[in-house]
Amino acid sequence: MRPADLELLVGVSRPTVHPGGGRAVVAVTHPSLTADASVGQLWNIPLSGHAAPRRLTRGFRDTAPRFSPDGRLIAFLRSLPKSAPQLYVVDAAGGEPVAVTDRTLGVTELAWAPDGRSLAFVSREPEQGRYGTVEGIDAGAERPRRIDTVKYQQNGLGYITDRRAHVYVVAAPDVWAEPAIVPVAEPDGTTAPAPTSATPRALTSGEWDDTTIAFSPDGTTVAFVSARHETRDDDLRSSVFTVPIDGSGDPVDVTGEHGSFSIVAVGYGLNGALYFSAQDVGESGRDFVARNTALYTIERPGSTPRRLTDPETVDLTESDIVAYRDDSVLVTDRRRGALVLTEVQADGTSRRLTDDVTVVNGVGTAGETIVASIANAGTTGDVAVVGGDGVRTLTDFSRELRERGVIAPRELTIEGRDGYPIHGWVVAPEGVGPHPVLLNIHGGPFAAYTAALFDEAQVYAAAGYAVVLCNPRGSAGYGQEHGRTIRQRMGTVDLDDVLDYLDGACAAVPGLDAERVGVMGGSYGGYLTAWTIAHDHRFAAAIVERGFLDPAAFMGTSDIGSFFSDEYTGTDPAAIAAQSPQAVVDRVSTPTLVMHSANDLRCPLGQAERYYAALKRNGVEAELVIFPGEDHELSRSGRPRHRRERFEIILDWWQRHLPVAGGSR
Repeated sequence: MRPADLELLVGVSRPTVHPGGGRAVVAVTHPSLTADASVGQLWNIPLSGHAAPRRLTRGFRDTAPRFSPDGRLIAFLRSLPKSAPQLYVVDAAGGEPVAVTDRTLGVTELAWAPDGRSLAFVSREPEQGRYGTVEGIDAGAERPRRIDTVKYQQNGLGYITDRRAHVYVVAAPDVWAEPAIVPVAEPDGTTAPAPTSATPRALTSGEWDDTTIAFSPDGTTVAFVSARHETRDDDLRSSVFTVPIDGSGDPVDVTGEHGSFSIVAVGYGLNGALYFSAQDVGESGRDFVARNTALYTIERPGSTPRRLTDPETVDLTESDIVAYRDDSVLVTDRRRGALVLTEVQADGTSRRLTDDVTVVNGVGTAGETIVASIANAGTTGDVAVVGGDGVRTLTDFSRELRERGVIAPRELTIEGRDGYPIHGWVVAPEGVGPHPVLLNIHGGPFAAYTAALFDEAQVYAAAGYAVVLCNPRGSAGYGQEHGRTIRQRMGTVDLDDVLDYLDGACAAVPGLDAERVGVMGGSYGGYLTAWTIAHDHRFAAAIVERGFLDPAAFMGTSDIGSFFSDEYTGTDPAAIAAQSPQAVVDRVSTPTLVMHSANDLRCPLGQAERYYAALKRNGVEAELVIFPGEDHELSRSGRPRHRRERFEIILDWWQRHLPVAGGSR
């Protein structure tokens, strides 16, 4: 894979399955270098027979499809170029979609009412005078913001206190009706009233965000997630609320009195039971470090939630909750580099439906039919049916990418210096070598590399580098103890693990040149890269990207600064300094490329600027690259041209400091 092959990185949304079980619909998206944006449409996927998948819509970016309960309609979100996504509905057989909303800041979620007559959606409501609500007043001319909270910004969004997300309901349009005609003026100067669409009705309001919606099976209430308690600015707690769809009552908190929950997902079972997944954030409401997400059920309104999964060993942090049978739901368990599709029964028993290497990114059901969007070593996104005989893949959206060249990862478990097993992969170029080696460190830290096709590793391997990726202590998918080990001990056993894995991989895999190595990583990976080169000087060069580099300066600058560094590095100044790359930057002699995004609110640009300035002051060869208009998600969802340029800059840096014979391939 080359940098220009970014356009072949196809993503597939959570499937929606026709109630009859004969077909599914997904959104298929990819980065477009021509449009310099992510583009995509809805695709129809037959589940049996010989019919081929086909494109169903032709919008600029169509996402989040959902069949109506009777299967006659599909609701979805459509984005026009440089515009926020709006809610649309189209005849499930095909045709011209009908716009349902025209929200200033767009729509982010949608859900059908069980009777199919209306839809709920989530949208941000802008404060009057801001965000284009008054023509001629741009961002620079708005009134000053008067802020009295700690949590007032969000990476990728910006200010949030003046555009809160709330839940709305709107009537479904008649897509078969006569198209609305805009009237022209009569000779006498009069004009008939312009046609209007249904006006959305707000179900929630207030100085908080309401998201993650689900209709009850009887259609009388909507469940959603919100943090409305008085201490919400000081902790990470949130609750599941329910609100009557007819507006006859206020939202009711159904979980807050039963535990210190940070809610991840919510959904209803077919039998009417309410399910939610949550992290237990402890007495302080802030103890989030490496807390696995467990599944709970509320069997009847007013009953106490009952936990169904063990958070020590099962992690549903990246999972939706999908109704399956009367007494079970489907979830995905984050486990050893996979997302394992799992059926959980009402009594807490469970059954795994997929293997240990497939990443199940989304699931849809109809009766006994289960359709999943998956990724693995050969695809970034495809659609599959999951049954008793395993996973049957129906599409091949990554075929062209594989034709350009994809290298299968080699899975390895290495024993660390203290006997601890470290799990990961090596992606090595073809040929006998010796190949220079890049140690890649993931972000999070409570995240993980997976066995799925990873564009970063493929690009570097295609350029001639062997790429070493592992999940050291602190990572997700190996139990809470594995993840919590580095709480207020950052840069200890996690440093040992990545170095031991590098040594073990170089010894175990033929053709890796242990004498010619580089190190790189982003976010927490940027942290551990910067920490590594202050303590180990074997590396020819390093790349520190969007790094968490100065914990002492995180509070008041990062959108998660009110809690992240306190929980990960503690509050004692000496302890913070003992875990801070900025505090030991004077020990660095490794040539270092520092990369950051101008609009990063997660790890603010100042983290990179201070670190880079210290390197330069100390005489270290260093370069700072800043991407305008991008945030913390540049490498995953930034502008395609910036993503391509990022790869080109990275390969240029490695060719200068860790050259491959013949240059980058």
